[in-house]
Amino acid sequence: MFDKPQAFALAARAVRDVAGALRFFSILPAPQGGASEPPFDLARAAWAAPVAGALIGAVGAVALGVAALLGLPPLVAAALAVAALALTTGALHERGLAEVADGMDCGGASGEDKPAIARDSRVGVCGVVALALALILRVGALAALTRDGLAIAAAGLILSGAAARAGALLPRALPARADGAGASLGRLDLSALIGVGLATLVVAVLTGLAALETMRALFACVVAAAAAWATRGLTRPQTSGQTGDDAGAAEQAAEIACLIGLLIGGRAP
Repeated sequence: MFDKPQAFALAARAVRDVAGALRFFSILPAPQGGASEPPFDLARAAWAAPVAGALIGAVGAVALGVAALLGLPPLVAAALAVAALALTTGALHERGLAEVADGMDCGGASGEDKPAIARDSRVGVCGVVALALALILRVGALAALTRDGLAIAAAGLILSGAAARAGALLPRALPARADGAGASLGRLDLSALIGVGLATLVVAVLTGLAALETMRALFACVVAAAAAWATRGLTRPQTSGQTGDDAGAAEQAAEIACLIGLLIGGRAP
């Protein structure tokens, strides 16, 4: 049992971890302590990533709800919700997806050229195509999900936000490339990954009980995890270790897969 001072200290640290994860994954003005507060350690506080993702997803849910109240069609409302998510994250994950897509062999690049192409900040044809397909799938899946009801679509955004940030951390179970952004973040150990999984499970159960049905939410999380891991398998040929771009691509794949997973278990005709 914890006494009150210990409980307050744990609660305060949890709030700091979630705020740090929000600053890491978004441009939201999450509160930050003074100079005495230690820097955010994602390896230690990885569990907070799905929680931060759920809060980011809630921003999209609010945008979806406002659009629906204004009487906008589902496709337009879904597009505005996805736009709100991109603005909230500063298109962080979309940039990673574009860089990874450019580094893949869709343009016939040799194996030696792929890492250099992936590190090039300019977006090529492959990156544009990947971004376009990702946006179409996200908007289309969310618009289709609204057929089950606005509450279900909003809960789906919250769940997909959590599952997507969990998916973004899956590549960090692998060694980081020495010159990649992931090198400064370190490698997640088994206990950190378990924390990520448990936090995602809590979000899945809560959104399942609230609107989605628990088994439907859990199934979507499994689909999201599989998509994130498969994406990492596709990106490995052009990198020698996990990078920030890999995480962005995995996040996008997990978010899309989670929304599609919810559609697979949908009730609408």
